[in-house]
Amino acid sequence: MSLAQKTTETELKSTVEDIQLEIVQRICFLDYPPGEQLKEAELAAEFGVSRTPIRDAISRISHLGLVETRNGVGTVVVVLSAEQIRHVYEMRLELAALIGTMSPCTITEIDCEMGRTLLQEAKALRTDFGPRQYIEINHRLHVLITSLIGNGTLRSFWWQTYCQAASTWYRQSNQRGFEMAQALVAELGDINTALELGDVAAIGYIQRTHIGYGYQRIKTHLLAT
Repeated sequence: MSLAQKTTETELKSTVEDIQLEIVQRICFLDYPPGEQLKEAELAAEFGVSRTPIRDAISRISHLGLVETRNGVGTVVVVLSAEQIRHVYEMRLELAALIGTMSPCTITEIDCEMGRTLLQEAKALRTDFGPRQYIEINHRLHVLITSLIGNGTLRSFWWQTYCQAASTWYRQSNQRGFEMAQALVAELGDINTALELGDVAAIGYIQRTHIGYGYQRIKTHLLAT
C-alpha cells in the first residue's frame, strides 16, 4: 500500500470518527430525539462528504444500540423500551463500582479545576435553569469521569451505556428542572470532595449512588407515565 493510500485511509477514518462523535452527541443531547430519522443524503451534504463515511458512522452508532434500520423507513434513533432502560441502568450501576478498581488514572489538578468549574455552573442552574446547559454540564462531567478510567474495555462499556441512557435521562430535564439541578449540585459536591482527595474509587461509588437516584426518578416520573 502506498503512502498516499495510507494517508487517505487515515483521513477517512478520522472523518468517520468525527461524524460518529457528532451524531452520537446530538442523540445524547436530544437534538435527534427518539424516533428521529437520520437521512444519509442530508448528513452527507451537511458534513461535506460522500454517503460512504456517513454510512460507516451510522453503522458504528448502530452497534452502540442508538439507532436501528427499519424497512421502508430508513435509519431512526432508537426508542428504548422500559425493559431496555432497566437493563442499561443495571449495567451502569455495576460498572460504576469498577471505576476505581480497574487501572484507575491519577487525578490531576486539571481534573480538580474542571470539577470546581462544573460545580459552580451547576449551582447557577438552581436559579436560572436551562435544559441545554444542564445536559452540557452532565456531558462534561461524564467526559471527566471517563478520563479517569484506565481500563480500555471498561471505558468503552461505560461510554456506551452512558450514550444509551442519556436521552432517556435528559428528557426529565424538560419536566423537573429545579429538582434535576439540585441533584446535579449534590452529585458534583460529592465528586469534588473525592477529586480533592485523589480518590477515584470514591468517585465510582458516588456515581453508583447518583445513577441509582436518577434511575429511581426515571421510574417514578417517566416510565410510570
